[in-house]
Amino acid sequence: MGDSFTEGVGDPDPTRPNGLRGWADRVAEVLAASDPDFGYANLAIRGRKLAAILDEQLEPALALQPDLVTIYAGANDMLRPSADVDGLLERYDEAIGRLTGTGATVLVWTAFGARKSRFYAMLRGRFAYYNELVREIADRHGAQIVDYWRMSEYDDWGMWDVDRLHMATPGHELMAIKVLDLLGVPHSLSQPTPIVHPVLSSREQRAADLQWTREHLGPWVKRRVTGRSSGDGISAKYPVLTAVRQG
Repeated sequence: MGDSFTEGVGDPDPTRPNGLRGWADRVAEVLAASDPDFGYANLAIRGRKLAAILDEQLEPALALQPDLVTIYAGANDMLRPSADVDGLLERYDEAIGRLTGTGATVLVWTAFGARKSRFYAMLRGRFAYYNELVREIADRHGAQIVDYWRMSEYDDWGMWDVDRLHMATPGHELMAIKVLDLLGVPHSLSQPTPIVHPVLSSREQRAADLQWTREHLGPWVKRRVTGRSSGDGISAKYPVLTAVRQG
């Protein structure tokens, strides 16, 4: 359950639904390798805010009677200056309670630390508050935390896509390892090598920042202003339990 993070944006694979693979597909492949009856659903859709994730995905997820549920929701809300963090996390609390109440293992995420991002620097306090509420929710309901906030490996821009908003393939590969390790599932996944970016001069960096603003930040802001979403017209990759194709 979730948004672009779980859908797999930044990890392209034209042979898969929505043209994406992602960390969740990678985890599912490992789990399926030891269980021929394993079924995988991925309900996440890019751009979804917390309320939409719960409104659209919670009941379908419960109907699947899952043994394991992952959910990362709220990141898109935290980027809005008017987000009601307390109100949003009250709904999240209720949803996590319903998921854990089924007996399923439930994984939730803290927000990314963004220690080296000027774009996110002004929001780190809000992210930290969100994280504390997520930790309280996990403690209350017995969910497990994937602690993105403390993963210093993601301070390396080689883990990120060119839009600086989504993990690139190495970032998804590493997240799959983090999840499997938390679950205690044996695997043979290799530690990914971050993308190597050229060292830029100050002038080159300014030009790169302007290009990023024009190609990525500008369209993102325009969608916010016009009420559109990158997920408009997008469907869930795997809306029902599906046999997993090995990567």
